[in-house]
Amino acid sequence: MIGEIKNDARYIWTNHAQYKMGYYRISPSLVKRIVRFPERIEESIVDDLVAVMKKSSSKKEEIWVMYELYSGEKVEKPKIKIITTWRYPGESSARDPIPEDILQEIKAILNR
Repeated sequence: MIGEIKNDARYIWTNHAQYKMGYYRISPSLVKRIVRFPERIEESIVDDLVAVMKKSSSKKEEIWVMYELYSGEKVEKPKIKIITTWRYPGESSARDPIPEDILQEIKAILNR
């Protein structure tokens, strides 16, 4: 399991994201790479959130990261707040890339 990931000048990690990274065995460096160089971007799936995807090189699956741009108090530059991440088996639909159970989890942790 991945240990606690520290927030830094650019990224904020939710506890939920850290749990999911451990569950799906996704490293922080992979998450950052997907955010910086996505193969696909889905905006406004949940208000103010962005989902980005990169296909896995070794398996027929996609790795997704959902984040929001965070500009809270005492933040000079907007940060990227990692909300959650998951593996999608196969190839996701262009219209509904996020499984319903993932959407429900996200809405619950964001209270939306």
